[in-house]
Amino acid sequence: METQPGAERGTFRPNKPEYNPMPILKVIEILASSKNSWEEAAANAVKEASKTVRGIRSVNVKNQSAVVEKGKIAEYRVNCKITFSIEK
Repeated sequence: METQPGAERGTFRPNKPEYNPMPILKVIEILASSKNSWEEAAANAVKEASKTVRGIRSVNVKNQSAVVEKGKIAEYRVNCKITFSIEK
């Protein structure tokens, strides 16, 4: 009886899916702002980054802050980490 390669060592796995390597990802940090909201500030970060970066996958808002003038929020600020894939 013929055995499959690796069967004698316990490494044979029938119907093993093809190996798909994980893509290489890079993270950059962007500071952005908005007069209206933190959500809009994050959207502005992605919008600006997408002008020069392709393959953006996600945005992680790392920190939020605001500028206060005369007792009211005048500007919303975010510090974002933007993740994108590296092209091969």
